[in-house]
Amino acid sequence: MRTVGVEEELLLVDPATGDPRALSAAVLARAFLDDAGQEVFEKELHEQMLEFATHPQSDMELLHAEIVRCREEAGRHAGGIGCAVAALATSPLPVTPSIGVNRRYEWMAEQYGVVVQEQLVLGCHVHVSVESDEEGVAVIDRVRPWLPVLAALSANSPFWQGRDSSYSSYRSRVWQRWPSAGPTELFRSAERYHRRVADMLATGTILDDGMVYFDVRLSPRYPTVEFRVADVCLDASTAVVLAALARALVDTAAQEWRGGTEPAEDSVSLLRLAAWRAARSGLTEELLHPATMRRVPAGTVVRDLLEHAGEALAAAGDLDRVREGVDALLRHGNGARVQRELLERTGSLREVVAACVRRTQAA
Repeated sequence: MRTVGVEEELLLVDPATGDPRALSAAVLARAFLDDAGQEVFEKELHEQMLEFATHPQSDMELLHAEIVRCREEAGRHAGGIGCAVAALATSPLPVTPSIGVNRRYEWMAEQYGVVVQEQLVLGCHVHVSVESDEEGVAVIDRVRPWLPVLAALSANSPFWQGRDSSYSSYRSRVWQRWPSAGPTELFRSAERYHRRVADMLATGTILDDGMVYFDVRLSPRYPTVEFRVADVCLDASTAVVLAALARALVDTAAQEWRGGTEPAEDSVSLLRLAAWRAARSGLTEELLHPATMRRVPAGTVVRDLLEHAGEALAAAGDLDRVREGVDALLRHGNGARVQRELLERTGSLREVVAACVRRTQAA
């Protein structure tokens, strides 16, 4: 069975006011005093962010437990210096991001200017193991139309600089400002994929292969395909649903490749429109259906994703968990809907942050 790993970026906030706090260096210093923390937590572009990565897991119950544990540990380390963590993909409250001290980050700030200053956005990356780069590229080619559906499920960033953005995932719109971000054309072979990356590096526009910000890519560090479209999810259970769906999409795509099924020929232009629609609507309205690229109710598209990947989900023992998780998201809403309902109920973005801090620590 393929293994799955999850990387989550968490927002550091003042527990009293909800304002983002530029304290990642201090939190990491505390975490690194703990042997386990040295393996789990990492520095990120902005000082208001803290990232953790799980170990590769084949069992979704174990993955869920590890995400919960990492969130608890992040909260404990942050609490030790007077701040808290929130699984929010953008800050609901106004913020002036602080860039970390690092040669790489300094290069990025010089090259990209205001894009770097405004990139305080927090995502969830899912790594799924593959047997080879050739299999990985075949998967990348075949999962492209389904990526906006994963983005819609995870959408958790309705607010930007103290205002409602009108998007369910405004994080994804900010992320698209990077020159290498977004959907890709068909590669058809590992050789063509690596040649494209080499050509991108040769332009000098990006620093290294870690800055190849494709929506799904071959990981430059691990033998995995890395899904990069999701907001960090408010609930750990949603992150596990995403991880299970990503693995099932990989299994389904690999089987199609071995069976000789060609990938869909959707253009990057259409895929960008599908991604925009997912960011705008989330699960509340319509999405572009991967089979037709026409607008269909979001619930229909999500259920068709379950049908598309259902055999792989069942084979992994994940079908019931994912069905229950998806049904809950369609009934009660993703993080974007939860945040908006909190604001409607409390009238305060500070209360929204406080409630999301509590929810981040819940199992």
